[in-house]
Amino acid sequence: MQVAVVTFDGFNELDSFIASALINRCRKDGLEAFITTPTPVVTSMNGVEVTGQRPMEFVTEADVVLIGSGVKAREVVADDRLISRLALDPSRQLVGAQCSGALVLARLGLLDSMPACTDMTSRPFVEARDVTVLDAPFHAEGNIATAGGCMASQYLATWVITRTLGEAAARGVIDYVAPVGENQESVDRAMRAVRAGEVVLR
Repeated sequence: MQVAVVTFDGFNELDSFIASALINRCRKDGLEAFITTPTPVVTSMNGVEVTGQRPMEFVTEADVVLIGSGVKAREVVADDRLISRLALDPSRQLVGAQCSGALVLARLGLLDSMPACTDMTSRPFVEARDVTVLDAPFHAEGNIATAGGCMASQYLATWVITRTLGEAAARGVIDYVAPVGENQESVDRAMRAVRAGEVVLR
């Protein structure tokens, strides 16, 4: 199973790297994340240059697509050519967005019938697209999820691992990366956030 962590120029390092790092702890179980970029090299909001592991077209074959956030999100959604490269299909893919990544999902028409989570800076722009923004760190309906706040990227990763490999695998990953002495607390918090935010569609 392959995960595309879509990372645009001006990206937030926490959003892309935390999710990909947590998911890649499951490589031995067949789940692997790749930093997926529209150009060979992208530069973060803090000037860190990163070479993409996969081109944008990888999103069409990935089992999971996570849209990262960044300071140029509004430029991304205004770029019709770039948006056209994001051919997502929630009927066969898990699709998630971190912070301003919710703008991209809204632009793609994937949030028409569901509320979303995002960061405080992005909130008015997401709401301007007629999307209800929740005061919560994580929300998912069916195969679509959004997370708000940089550190909520752990919840997005927890959701992906739970949905693909099961709760035990997700618990194991969070337990491994948790601050020493806070293992159970960290695991419980992550699982609680995902459970509380997930709506099972029937």
